[in-house]
Amino acid sequence: MAPRLQLTGITKRFPGVTANENVSFAVEPGEIHALLGENGAGKSTLVKIIYGIQRADEGEVLWDGRPVAISSPREARRLGIGMVFQHFSLFEAMTVLENIALGLDHPPPRRELERDVRAVLGTYGLALDPHRLVHTLSVGERQRIEIVRALLTRPKLLIMDEPTSVLTPQEVEKLFETLRQLAAEGCAILYISHKLGEIKALCSKATILRGGKVVGACDPKAETPRRMAELMIGASLKDLSDKAACTYGPDRFAVSGLSAPGEPPFGTSLKEIGFRVRAGEIFGIAGVAGNGQNELVAALSGERRASGRIALDGRDLIGASVAERRRLGLCAVPEERNGHAAVPAMTLAENAVLSARDRKGLASAGIIRGGAARDYASGVIRAFSVKATGAEALAGSLSGGNLQKFIMGREIGQEPAVLVVSQPTWGVDAGAAGFIRQAMIDLAARGAAIVVVSQDLDELLELADRIAVINEGRLSPAIDVKGVSIEEIGLLMGGLHGAAPGEPQPHPTVPHVLGAV
Repeated sequence: MAPRLQLTGITKRFPGVTANENVSFAVEPGEIHALLGENGAGKSTLVKIIYGIQRADEGEVLWDGRPVAISSPREARRLGIGMVFQHFSLFEAMTVLENIALGLDHPPPRRELERDVRAVLGTYGLALDPHRLVHTLSVGERQRIEIVRALLTRPKLLIMDEPTSVLTPQEVEKLFETLRQLAAEGCAILYISHKLGEIKALCSKATILRGGKVVGACDPKAETPRRMAELMIGASLKDLSDKAACTYGPDRFAVSGLSAPGEPPFGTSLKEIGFRVRAGEIFGIAGVAGNGQNELVAALSGERRASGRIALDGRDLIGASVAERRRLGLCAVPEERNGHAAVPAMTLAENAVLSARDRKGLASAGIIRGGAARDYASGVIRAFSVKATGAEALAGSLSGGNLQKFIMGREIGQEPAVLVVSQPTWGVDAGAAGFIRQAMIDLAARGAAIVVVSQDLDELLELADRIAVINEGRLSPAIDVKGVSIEEIGLLMGGLHGAAPGEPQPHPTVPHVLGAV
Protein backbone atom coordinates (compact mmCIF):
# COMPACT_ATOMS: atom_id res chain seq x y z
CA MET A 1 0.00 0.00 0.00
CA ALA A 2 1.30 3.46 -0.92
CA PRO A 3 1.93 5.97 1.88
CA ARG A 4 -1.04 8.19 2.59
CA LEU A 5 1.29 11.22 2.29
CA GLN A 6 4.79 11.33 0.84
CA LEU A 7 6.97 14.43 0.56
CA THR A 8 9.97 14.41 -1.78
CA GLY A 9 12.56 17.21 -1.87
CA ILE A 10 10.27 19.94 -0.48
CA THR A 11 12.02 23.33 -0.41
CA LYS A 12 10.51 26.68 0.61
CA ARG A 13 12.40 29.98 0.71
CA PHE A 14 11.45 33.36 2.16
CA PRO A 15 13.47 36.59 1.91
CA GLY A 16 16.57 36.05 4.00
CA VAL A 17 15.74 32.52 5.15
CA THR A 18 15.20 29.00 3.80
CA ALA A 19 12.37 27.55 5.87
CA ASN A 20 12.49 24.04 4.35
CA GLU A 21 15.33 22.48 2.37
CA ASN A 22 14.98 19.17 0.51
CA VAL A 23 12.54 17.70 3.06
CA SER A 24 11.48 14.10 2.37
CA PHE A 25 9.46 11.68 4.49
CA ALA A 26 6.24 9.64 4.38
CA VAL A 27 3.22 9.01 6.61
CA GLU A 28 1.45 5.65 6.33
CA PRO A 29 -2.30 5.03 6.75
CA GLY A 30 -3.05 4.32 10.42
CA GLU A 31 0.28 5.79 11.56
CA ILE A 32 0.64 8.49 14.22
CA HIS A 33 3.78 10.24 12.98
CA ALA A 34 5.53 12.95 15.01
CA LEU A 35 7.21 15.94 13.38
CA LEU A 36 9.86 17.18 15.81
CA GLY A 37 12.03 20.25 15.79
CA GLU A 38 12.89 23.26 17.89
CA ASN A 39 11.15 26.58 17.32
CA GLY A 40 11.98 27.89 13.84
CA ALA A 41 13.00 24.46 12.51
CA GLY A 42 10.45 24.70 9.68
CA LYS A 43 7.60 22.54 11.00
CA SER A 44 4.83 25.12 10.64
CA THR A 45 5.90 26.07 7.11
CA LEU A 46 5.95 22.42 6.10
CA VAL A 47 2.45 21.65 7.35
CA LYS A 48 1.13 24.84 5.72
CA ILE A 49 2.45 23.48 2.42
CA ILE A 50 0.70 20.17 3.04
CA TYR A 51 -2.54 22.00 3.88
CA GLY A 52 -2.36 24.27 0.83
CA ILE A 53 -1.77 27.56 2.64
CA GLN A 54 1.65 27.95 1.02
CA ARG A 55 3.25 26.56 -2.15
CA ALA A 56 6.61 24.84 -2.16
CA ASP A 57 9.30 26.31 -4.41
CA GLU A 58 10.64 22.85 -5.20
CA GLY A 59 9.68 19.22 -4.56
CA GLU A 60 6.66 16.95 -4.91
CA VAL A 61 3.71 15.94 -2.74
CA LEU A 62 2.24 12.47 -3.28
CA TRP A 63 -1.22 11.56 -1.95
CA ASP A 64 -1.98 7.83 -1.89
CA GLY A 65 0.88 7.41 -4.37
CA ARG A 66 -0.30 10.06 -6.86
CA PRO A 67 1.33 13.48 -7.37
CA VAL A 68 -0.99 16.30 -6.28
CA ALA A 69 -0.85 20.08 -6.34
CA ILE A 70 -2.56 21.32 -3.18
CA SER A 71 -3.38 24.89 -4.09
CA SER A 72 -5.64 25.81 -1.18
CA PRO A 73 -7.00 24.55 2.15
CA ARG A 74 -10.28 23.79 0.34
CA GLU A 75 -8.36 21.48 -2.01
CA ALA A 76 -6.61 19.88 0.97
CA ARG A 77 -9.94 19.25 2.68
CA ARG A 78 -11.34 17.81 -0.55
CA LEU A 79 -8.50 15.28 -0.55
CA GLY A 80 -9.24 14.43 3.07
CA ILE A 81 -6.64 16.52 4.94
CA GLY A 82 -7.74 18.17 8.18
CA MET A 83 -5.66 20.47 10.38
CA VAL A 84 -5.75 21.85 13.91
CA PHE A 85 -3.64 24.99 14.05
CA GLN A 86 -1.56 26.17 17.00
CA HIS A 87 -2.93 29.70 16.56
CA PHE A 88 -6.65 30.08 16.25
CA SER A 89 -8.65 31.48 13.32
CA LEU A 90 -11.81 32.53 15.11
CA PHE A 91 -14.23 35.45 15.05
CA GLU A 92 -14.57 36.63 18.64
CA ALA A 93 -18.00 38.28 18.18
CA MET A 94 -19.53 35.01 16.90
CA THR A 95 -20.63 31.88 18.71
CA VAL A 96 -18.79 28.56 18.84
CA LEU A 97 -21.32 27.04 16.41
CA GLU A 98 -21.04 29.93 13.95
CA ASN A 99 -17.24 29.67 13.95
CA ILE A 100 -17.40 25.95 13.29
CA ALA A 101 -19.81 26.51 10.41
CA LEU A 102 -17.50 29.11 8.85
CA GLY A 103 -14.70 26.55 8.81
CA LEU A 104 -16.69 23.98 6.86
CA ASP A 105 -16.91 24.09 3.07
CA HIS A 106 -20.50 22.82 3.04
CA PRO A 107 -22.01 23.25 6.51
CA PRO A 108 -25.27 21.40 7.17
CA PRO A 109 -28.38 23.15 8.51
CA ARG A 110 -27.91 24.71 11.95
CA ARG A 111 -29.85 22.09 13.91
CA GLU A 112 -28.01 19.25 12.21
CA LEU A 113 -24.63 20.93 12.75
CA GLU A 114 -25.36 21.49 16.43
CA ARG A 115 -26.33 17.85 16.81
CA ASP A 116 -23.06 16.76 15.14
CA VAL A 117 -21.00 19.15 17.25
CA ARG A 118 -22.58 17.95 20.49
CA ALA A 119 -21.94 14.35 19.44
CA VAL A 120 -18.24 15.11 18.87
CA LEU A 121 -18.00 16.97 22.18
CA GLY A 122 -19.60 14.05 23.99
CA THR A 123 -17.34 11.50 22.30
CA TYR A 124 -14.17 13.37 23.19
CA GLY A 125 -15.29 14.52 26.64
CA LEU A 126 -14.74 18.21 25.77
CA ALA A 127 -16.79 20.75 27.70
CA LEU A 128 -17.96 23.51 25.35
CA ASP A 129 -21.25 25.33 24.88
CA PRO A 130 -22.00 25.72 21.14
CA HIS A 131 -23.88 28.95 21.85
CA ARG A 132 -21.13 30.73 23.79
CA LEU A 133 -19.54 33.79 22.19
CA VAL A 134 -15.87 33.16 21.43
CA HIS A 135 -14.66 36.34 23.17
CA THR A 136 -15.90 34.90 26.47
CA LEU A 137 -13.85 31.70 26.15
CA SER A 138 -10.49 30.85 27.65
CA VAL A 139 -7.61 29.88 25.36
CA GLY A 140 -8.17 26.22 26.21
CA GLU A 141 -11.82 26.43 25.21
CA ARG A 142 -10.91 28.16 21.93
CA GLN A 143 -8.50 25.34 21.16
CA ARG A 144 -11.38 22.88 21.49
CA ILE A 145 -13.27 24.67 18.71
CA GLU A 146 -10.40 24.02 16.30
CA ILE A 147 -10.21 20.35 17.29
CA VAL A 148 -13.95 19.81 16.87
CA ARG A 149 -14.01 21.66 13.54
CA ALA A 150 -11.24 19.46 12.11
CA LEU A 151 -12.72 16.19 13.32
CA LEU A 152 -16.15 16.98 11.89
CA THR A 153 -14.67 16.58 8.38
CA ARG A 154 -13.68 12.92 9.06
CA PRO A 155 -10.17 13.39 7.64
CA LYS A 156 -7.94 10.72 6.09
CA LEU A 157 -4.89 12.67 7.27
CA LEU A 158 -5.16 14.80 10.39
CA ILE A 159 -2.43 17.37 11.09
CA MET A 160 -2.27 18.50 14.70
CA ASP A 161 -0.05 21.47 15.58
CA GLU A 162 0.40 21.67 19.36
CA PRO A 163 -3.18 20.49 20.03
CA THR A 164 -2.72 19.92 23.77
CA SER A 165 -0.86 23.09 24.72
CA VAL A 166 -3.76 24.35 26.82
CA LEU A 167 -5.74 21.18 27.50
CA THR A 168 -6.07 19.61 30.92
CA PRO A 169 -4.63 16.14 31.61
CA GLN A 170 -8.02 14.47 31.36
CA GLU A 171 -8.77 16.24 28.08
CA VAL A 172 -5.39 15.15 26.72
CA GLU A 173 -6.08 11.53 27.58
CA LYS A 174 -9.52 11.71 25.97
CA LEU A 175 -7.98 13.23 22.85
CA PHE A 176 -5.33 10.50 22.73
CA GLU A 177 -8.02 7.83 22.94
CA THR A 178 -9.75 9.43 19.98
CA LEU A 179 -6.53 9.73 17.96
CA ARG A 180 -5.67 6.10 18.60
CA GLN A 181 -9.17 5.10 17.48
CA LEU A 182 -8.86 7.21 14.32
CA ALA A 183 -5.49 5.62 13.56
CA ALA A 184 -6.93 2.14 14.09
CA GLU A 185 -9.58 3.01 11.50
CA GLY A 186 -6.86 3.94 8.97
CA CYS A 187 -6.55 7.70 9.46
CA ALA A 188 -2.96 8.94 9.22
CA ILE A 189 -1.99 11.52 11.84
CA LEU A 190 0.87 14.00 11.61
CA TYR A 191 1.46 15.23 15.15
CA ILE A 192 3.50 18.27 16.18
CA SER A 193 4.17 18.84 19.86
CA HIS A 194 6.95 20.06 22.13
CA LYS A 195 5.64 17.81 24.90
CA LEU A 196 7.96 14.91 24.30
CA GLY A 197 6.28 12.73 26.90
CA GLU A 198 3.16 12.92 24.71
CA ILE A 199 5.19 11.99 21.62
CA LYS A 200 6.60 8.95 23.40
CA ALA A 201 3.17 7.83 24.60
CA LEU A 202 1.29 8.44 21.35
CA CYS A 203 3.51 8.22 18.26
CA SER A 204 5.04 5.23 16.49
CA LYS A 205 7.55 7.17 14.38
CA ALA A 206 9.17 10.60 14.42
CA THR A 207 10.89 12.71 11.76
CA ILE A 208 13.26 15.33 13.15
CA LEU A 209 13.84 18.74 11.55
CA ARG A 210 16.68 21.11 12.34
CA GLY A 211 17.32 24.31 10.45
CA GLY A 212 14.68 23.37 7.87
CA LYS A 213 16.31 20.03 7.01
CA VAL A 214 15.50 16.44 7.96
CA VAL A 215 18.33 15.36 10.26
CA GLY A 216 17.01 12.00 11.36
CA ALA A 217 14.14 9.75 12.38
CA CYS A 218 13.48 7.63 15.44
CA ASP A 219 11.01 5.40 17.23
CA PRO A 220 9.72 7.59 20.09
CA LYS A 221 8.82 4.57 22.20
CA ALA A 222 12.47 3.49 22.14
CA GLU A 223 13.86 6.94 23.07
CA THR A 224 13.74 9.02 26.23
CA PRO A 225 12.20 12.52 26.04
CA ARG A 226 15.60 13.98 26.87
CA ARG A 227 17.28 12.12 24.02
CA MET A 228 14.61 13.31 21.57
CA ALA A 229 15.14 16.89 22.75
CA GLU A 230 18.88 16.55 22.17
CA LEU A 231 18.28 15.19 18.66
CA MET A 232 16.11 18.26 17.98
CA ILE A 233 18.63 20.85 19.14
CA GLY A 234 21.77 18.98 18.06
CA ALA A 235 23.40 19.40 21.47
CA SER A 236 23.20 18.18 25.04
CA LEU A 237 20.27 19.50 27.04
CA LYS A 238 21.28 21.63 30.01
CA ASP A 239 19.86 20.92 33.45
CA LEU A 240 18.25 23.73 35.42
CA SER A 241 20.38 25.12 38.23
CA ASP A 242 19.73 23.66 41.67
CA LYS A 243 17.21 25.72 43.63
CA ALA A 244 17.91 23.93 46.89
CA ALA A 245 20.43 26.53 48.03
CA CYS A 246 18.20 29.56 47.32
CA THR A 247 17.48 32.01 50.10
CA TYR A 248 14.40 34.17 50.52
CA GLY A 249 14.07 37.76 51.59
CA PRO A 250 11.06 39.46 53.16
CA ASP A 251 7.62 39.50 51.55
CA ARG A 252 7.92 41.48 48.34
CA PHE A 253 4.49 40.97 46.78
CA ALA A 254 1.39 40.68 48.97
CA VAL A 255 -2.19 40.24 47.79
CA SER A 256 -5.18 40.17 50.13
CA GLY A 257 -8.94 40.24 49.69
CA LEU A 258 -8.60 40.59 45.92
CA SER A 259 -12.01 40.45 44.28
CA ALA A 260 -13.15 41.38 40.78
CA PRO A 261 -16.24 40.66 38.69
CA GLY A 262 -15.87 38.30 35.75
CA GLU A 263 -16.22 39.66 32.25
CA PRO A 264 -19.94 39.51 31.31
CA PRO A 265 -21.67 37.29 30.61
CA PHE A 266 -19.55 34.18 31.34
CA GLY A 267 -16.33 35.35 32.99
CA THR A 268 -15.14 33.95 36.33
CA SER A 269 -15.26 36.37 39.26
CA LEU A 270 -12.32 36.54 41.64
CA LYS A 271 -13.31 35.95 45.26
CA GLU A 272 -11.14 37.16 48.15
CA ILE A 273 -7.84 35.96 46.73
CA GLY A 274 -4.79 36.29 48.94
CA PHE A 275 -1.15 35.17 48.81
CA ARG A 276 2.35 36.44 49.57
CA VAL A 277 5.57 36.00 47.61
CA ARG A 278 8.99 36.58 49.16
CA ALA A 279 11.99 38.10 47.45
CA GLY A 280 13.76 35.26 45.62
CA GLU A 281 10.67 33.04 45.58
CA ILE A 282 8.69 31.54 42.69
CA PHE A 283 5.02 31.11 43.56
CA GLY A 284 3.02 28.75 41.33
CA ILE A 285 -0.71 28.86 40.64
CA ALA A 286 -2.23 25.72 39.09
CA GLY A 287 -5.77 25.16 37.84
CA VAL A 288 -8.00 23.94 35.03
CA ALA A 289 -8.49 26.50 32.23
CA GLY A 290 -11.35 28.94 32.76
CA ASN A 291 -11.25 29.12 36.56
CA GLY A 292 -10.18 32.75 36.81
CA GLN A 293 -6.53 32.60 35.75
CA ASN A 294 -6.87 35.29 33.08
CA GLU A 295 -8.92 37.52 35.38
CA LEU A 296 -6.28 37.15 38.11
CA VAL A 297 -3.37 38.08 35.84
CA ALA A 298 -5.35 41.06 34.51
CA ALA A 299 -6.18 42.25 38.03
CA LEU A 300 -2.57 41.93 39.19
CA SER A 301 -1.19 43.73 36.13
CA GLY A 302 -3.76 46.53 36.34
CA GLU A 303 -5.71 45.67 33.17
CA ARG A 304 -8.82 44.83 35.21
CA ARG A 305 -10.22 46.88 38.10
CA ALA A 306 -10.37 45.02 41.39
CA SER A 307 -10.97 45.60 45.09
CA GLY A 308 -8.70 44.50 47.91
CA ARG A 309 -4.99 45.09 48.31
CA ILE A 310 -2.00 44.48 46.01
CA ALA A 311 1.25 45.56 47.61
CA LEU A 312 4.74 45.74 46.11
CA ASP A 313 7.40 46.30 48.79
CA GLY A 314 4.62 47.58 51.06
CA ARG A 315 3.18 50.08 48.57
CA ASP A 316 -0.48 49.50 47.65
CA LEU A 317 -1.03 49.32 43.88
CA ILE A 318 -4.76 48.61 43.80
CA GLY A 319 -5.60 52.00 42.24
CA ALA A 320 -2.52 52.25 40.03
CA SER A 321 -2.67 51.95 36.24
CA VAL A 322 -0.75 49.38 34.19
CA ALA A 323 1.91 51.98 33.34
CA GLU A 324 2.28 53.05 36.99
CA ARG A 325 2.65 49.45 38.15
CA ARG A 326 5.30 48.85 35.51
CA ARG A 327 7.24 51.95 36.57
CA LEU A 328 7.18 50.69 40.16
CA GLY A 329 8.54 47.30 39.08
CA LEU A 330 5.58 44.99 38.35
CA CYS A 331 5.90 43.40 34.90
CA ALA A 332 3.44 40.86 33.48
CA VAL A 333 3.11 38.38 30.61
CA PRO A 334 -0.48 37.40 29.69
CA GLU A 335 -1.52 33.97 28.42
CA GLU A 336 -2.25 35.00 24.82
CA ARG A 337 0.92 36.15 23.07
CA ASN A 338 -0.63 37.10 19.71
CA GLY A 339 -2.57 40.35 19.98
CA HIS A 340 -2.22 40.70 23.76
CA ALA A 341 1.41 40.27 24.77
CA ALA A 342 2.56 41.35 21.30
CA VAL A 343 1.08 43.00 18.21
CA PRO A 344 1.82 40.77 15.18
CA ALA A 345 1.81 43.65 12.66
CA MET A 346 4.40 45.65 14.62
CA THR A 347 8.16 45.12 14.65
CA LEU A 348 9.98 43.59 17.60
CA ALA A 349 11.44 47.02 18.37
CA GLU A 350 7.97 48.55 18.40
CA ASN A 351 6.71 45.72 20.59
CA ALA A 352 9.55 46.42 23.00
CA VAL A 353 8.33 50.01 23.35
CA LEU A 354 4.84 48.84 24.28
CA SER A 355 5.89 47.54 27.70
CA ALA A 356 9.50 48.69 28.30
CA ARG A 357 9.31 52.36 27.31
CA ASP A 358 9.53 53.67 30.89
CA ARG A 359 11.81 51.16 32.61
CA LYS A 360 14.27 51.06 29.68
CA GLY A 361 13.98 54.71 28.59
CA LEU A 362 12.64 53.89 25.11
CA ALA A 363 10.50 57.05 24.97
CA SER A 364 10.94 60.59 26.20
CA ALA A 365 8.28 63.31 26.41
CA GLY A 366 6.00 61.19 24.25
CA ILE A 367 8.64 60.69 21.54
CA ILE A 368 9.84 57.16 20.79
CA ARG A 369 13.62 56.75 20.82
CA GLY A 370 13.88 54.45 17.83
CA GLY A 371 17.57 53.67 18.22
CA ALA A 372 17.19 52.75 21.88
CA ALA A 373 14.18 50.56 21.06
CA ARG A 374 16.08 48.71 18.34
CA ASP A 375 19.09 48.26 20.64
CA TYR A 376 16.93 46.86 23.43
CA ALA A 377 15.06 44.51 21.09
CA SER A 378 18.35 43.35 19.57
CA GLY A 379 19.71 42.68 23.07
CA VAL A 380 16.67 40.55 23.89
CA ILE A 381 17.06 38.64 20.63
CA ARG A 382 20.69 37.85 21.48
CA ALA A 383 20.18 37.08 25.16
CA PHE A 384 17.22 34.76 24.60
CA SER A 385 18.43 33.17 21.33
CA VAL A 386 15.35 34.37 19.43
CA LYS A 387 15.38 33.24 15.80
CA ALA A 388 14.48 36.45 13.95
CA THR A 389 16.03 38.52 11.18
CA GLY A 390 16.50 41.41 13.60
CA ALA A 391 14.73 44.08 15.62
CA GLU A 392 12.81 45.22 12.54
CA ALA A 393 11.25 41.79 11.99
CA LEU A 394 7.47 41.76 12.42
CA ALA A 395 6.33 39.91 15.52
CA GLY A 396 3.92 37.96 13.33
CA SER A 397 6.82 36.58 11.29
CA LEU A 398 8.24 34.66 14.28
CA SER A 399 7.30 31.12 15.19
CA GLY A 400 5.15 30.85 18.31
CA GLY A 401 8.01 29.67 20.51
CA ASN A 402 10.40 32.36 19.33
CA LEU A 403 7.79 35.07 19.93
CA GLN A 404 7.28 33.69 23.44
CA LYS A 405 11.03 33.84 24.08
CA PHE A 406 11.09 37.46 22.90
CA ILE A 407 8.14 38.43 25.11
CA MET A 408 9.67 36.75 28.16
CA GLY A 409 13.03 38.35 27.42
CA ARG A 410 11.42 41.77 26.98
CA GLU A 411 9.92 41.56 30.48
CA ILE A 412 12.81 39.87 32.29
CA GLY A 413 15.25 42.34 30.72
CA GLN A 414 13.49 45.13 32.60
CA GLU A 415 14.69 43.57 35.89
CA PRO A 416 11.26 43.74 37.53
CA ALA A 417 10.79 43.54 41.27
CA VAL A 418 7.75 41.37 40.61
CA LEU A 419 7.06 39.26 37.50
CA VAL A 420 3.58 37.84 36.91
CA VAL A 421 3.55 35.39 34.00
CA SER A 422 0.84 33.12 32.58
CA GLN A 423 1.74 29.95 30.67
CA PRO A 424 5.44 30.89 30.26
CA THR A 425 6.38 27.95 28.03
CA TRP A 426 3.14 27.34 26.12
CA GLY A 427 4.00 25.93 22.69
CA VAL A 428 7.78 26.16 22.98
CA ASP A 429 10.29 23.35 22.44
CA ALA A 430 12.18 21.62 25.22
CA GLY A 431 15.35 23.65 24.75
CA ALA A 432 13.49 26.97 24.72
CA ALA A 433 11.34 25.93 27.68
CA GLY A 434 14.45 25.12 29.70
CA PHE A 435 15.96 28.46 28.70
CA ILE A 436 12.86 30.40 29.81
CA ARG A 437 12.60 28.51 33.09
CA GLN A 438 16.26 29.09 33.85
CA ALA A 439 15.84 32.82 33.12
CA MET A 440 13.02 32.95 35.70
CA ILE A 441 15.12 31.07 38.25
CA ASP A 442 17.99 33.50 37.67
CA LEU A 443 15.66 36.49 38.03
CA ALA A 444 14.37 35.12 41.35
CA ALA A 445 17.96 34.59 42.48
CA ARG A 446 18.52 38.33 41.93
CA GLY A 447 15.75 39.09 44.42
CA ALA A 448 12.60 39.29 42.32
CA ALA A 449 9.28 37.78 43.42
CA ILE A 450 7.73 35.69 40.63
CA VAL A 451 4.15 34.47 40.19
CA VAL A 452 3.75 31.70 37.58
CA VAL A 453 0.25 30.73 36.44
CA SER A 454 0.38 27.48 34.49
CA GLN A 455 -1.69 24.46 33.53
CA ASP A 456 1.52 22.40 33.26
CA LEU A 457 1.91 20.70 36.64
CA ASP A 458 5.33 19.34 35.71
CA GLU A 459 6.47 22.90 35.03
CA LEU A 460 5.16 24.18 38.35
CA LEU A 461 6.70 21.32 40.30
CA GLU A 462 10.05 22.01 38.62
CA LEU A 463 9.95 25.80 39.04
CA ALA A 464 7.92 26.78 42.06
CA ASP A 465 8.81 26.91 45.74
CA ARG A 466 5.14 26.94 46.78
CA ILE A 467 1.95 26.13 44.85
CA ALA A 468 -1.69 27.15 45.22
CA VAL A 469 -4.66 26.13 43.08
CA ILE A 470 -7.33 28.42 41.61
CA ASN A 471 -10.82 27.00 41.21
CA GLU A 472 -13.97 28.99 40.36
CA GLY A 473 -12.18 32.22 41.23
CA ARG A 474 -10.99 31.11 44.67
CA LEU A 475 -7.38 30.39 45.61
CA SER A 476 -6.42 27.53 47.90
CA PRO A 477 -3.86 27.89 50.69
CA ALA A 478 -0.28 27.57 49.44
CA ILE A 479 1.51 24.24 49.66
CA ASP A 480 5.29 23.78 49.91
CA VAL A 481 6.45 21.94 46.79
CA LYS A 482 8.82 19.74 48.81
CA GLY A 483 5.88 18.08 50.53
CA VAL A 484 3.30 18.37 47.79
CA SER A 485 1.01 15.50 46.91
CA ILE A 486 -0.22 15.20 43.30
CA GLU A 487 -3.44 13.74 44.67
CA GLU A 488 -3.90 16.79 46.90
CA ILE A 489 -3.37 19.15 43.94
CA GLY A 490 -5.87 17.09 41.97
CA LEU A 491 -8.47 17.43 44.71
CA LEU A 492 -7.94 21.19 44.79
CA MET A 493 -8.18 21.46 41.01
CA GLY A 494 -11.46 19.54 41.21
CA GLY A 495 -12.85 22.13 43.62
CA LEU A 496 -12.42 20.42 47.01
CA HIS A 497 -11.68 23.76 48.69
CA GLY A 498 -14.70 25.44 47.10
CA ALA A 499 -17.27 24.51 49.77
CA ALA A 500 -17.72 26.47 52.97
CA PRO A 501 -16.87 24.76 56.30
CA GLY A 502 -19.54 22.26 57.24
CA GLU A 503 -20.98 22.01 53.73
CA PRO A 504 -20.69 18.84 51.62
CA GLN A 505 -17.54 18.88 49.54
CA PRO A 506 -18.02 18.68 45.75
CA HIS A 507 -17.03 15.43 44.10
CA PRO A 508 -13.45 15.79 42.77
CA THR A 509 -13.20 15.26 39.03
CA VAL A 510 -9.54 14.97 38.16
CA PRO A 511 -7.24 13.29 40.72
CA HIS A 512 -7.40 9.87 39.02
CA VAL A 513 -5.86 11.46 35.92
CA LEU A 514 -3.14 13.49 37.59
CA GLY A 515 -1.23 10.50 38.82
CA ALA A 516 0.17 10.12 35.30
CA VAL A 517 1.23 13.77 34.96
